[in-house]
Formats: sequence, C-alpha cells, structure tokens
Amino acid sequence: MLKILKEIKEEGWEALVERLGIAGATMFIMEHEGGYGDYTEERRKIFGQKSLDEIIKGIKSSKSSKE
Repeated sequence: MLKILKEIKEEGWEALVERLGIAGATMFIMEHEGGYGDYTEERRKIFGQKSLDEIIKGIKSSKSSKE
C-alpha cells in the first residue's frame, strides 16, 4: 500500500507541475499542507535579536563563502 500511495503522490505532483508550473505547484502544496511546530519561536531561536540588516549581511556572507 505504501508504494501505491507514493506513486499517487508522484503522479499528483507531476500533474500539478504540468498544469501550474513548478512555482504554482509549490504554492498549491504549501497552501494545502499543514505545518507543525511554532514558527515564531523557531525564528526567535534562529535569529535572536538580530536586525534585518544583520540577517541579510549574514546571508550574503554565507553565499560568498560558498562560491
């Protein structure tokens, strides 16, 4: 049964991508799948009291070190 469910999910995803494109299919899935956890608390743990500028600077620094 798991294999069948897996196949159904794969075919469903393919149908969504064919009809809506990858971005539209992704937005559809995000809108209809329930999340879990506490989004706000997780962000507080990750970013603490950092300002938006500090977060952006960290992202840019991380990107440049990967290149």
